[in-house]
Amino acid sequence: MAGVTGEPRIGDVYGELLRDTLAVATGIGPRPLAGGRVPRPVIEIIERDDGLINGAPAAQYLDGPQEWQPHDHRAVDRVRGATLDIGVGAGRIALLLQERGVPVTGLDVSPGALAVCRRRGVRELVHGTVDEHAASGRRYDTFLLLGNNLGLLEGRERAPAFLAALAAMANPGAQVIAQGTDPYGTRDPVHTGYHEHNRRRGRLGGQLRLRLRYRELATPWFDYLVCSPDELADLVRGTAWHLADIDDRDAPYYLATLRLPG
Repeated sequence: MAGVTGEPRIGDVYGELLRDTLAVATGIGPRPLAGGRVPRPVIEIIERDDGLINGAPAAQYLDGPQEWQPHDHRAVDRVRGATLDIGVGAGRIALLLQERGVPVTGLDVSPGALAVCRRRGVRELVHGTVDEHAASGRRYDTFLLLGNNLGLLEGRERAPAFLAALAAMANPGAQVIAQGTDPYGTRDPVHTGYHEHNRRRGRLGGQLRLRLRYRELATPWFDYLVCSPDELADLVRGTAWHLADIDDRDAPYYLATLRLPG
C-alpha cells in the first residue's frame, strides 16, 4: 500500500487515470468510492528528477477535434495509407482517422489505455513497445507521434534504435509525423537551470527524467525528450530517415515530418 514505505506503488498509471477520466465523462465510475464517483477533476501528476512537480487535467486526452490545437489538425490532414498511432492514449486521433476511412492501428504499452480505446470504439489496437511491434512483420505508410510523443526518442542514446524500429516497419516512402516542443524559449530559472545541469552531464538540455503519478501509483523513472528542431535534425542525421519539414507556426510547438526514401 502507498504510504507504508513512503513510496508509491509501481503500476499502470496512464491506464488508471484514463479509466477514471472516462468515468468522469460518462458518469459511470470503475471503482467504488465515496458517493459512487471518481475524483473530479482527474489530475495527472508529472514528477521530474530535480523535484519539480506539475499537474495537468487528464480530460484533455478525451478531447474531440473541436478542442484540438491547430497543429493536431494539420498533422491528421497529412496522414496517408496504413497508419500506426504510437502512444494512442485514449484514442482521440485514431477515432478521427477511422471516421475518415484511414486504416489505423493504435499502439500503447498501457493495458488500461487500450481498454479505454476499445470502449471508445478504436477497432485495431496493439499492446507493446515500438521495438516489440517491429518484430510483427506489419508495415505502415505513416507513423504518428502526436501529443508531444516525439519525446519517445528519449535522447541521443535511444533515438537511433527507435528510428530504426520505425524504419523496419515502414513501406518505401513512409513518413513520420511528430509533434514536439522547443524547450529553449523559457527564461524560468527552474527550467534553464535544469537544461544546464543536463548539458553538464552530457545530456541534451531538454532530456527530461520523469515519472508519472496518479493516486497511489507511479511509473518507473524514464527519459522523455523535449528538443529543438535543430537538435532533432542532429538526431535524425545518419539514420534511414531524413527531416523533410518543420512546421513551427504554433511555436514553441512544432510538427516535424520525417521521410524514408521511396
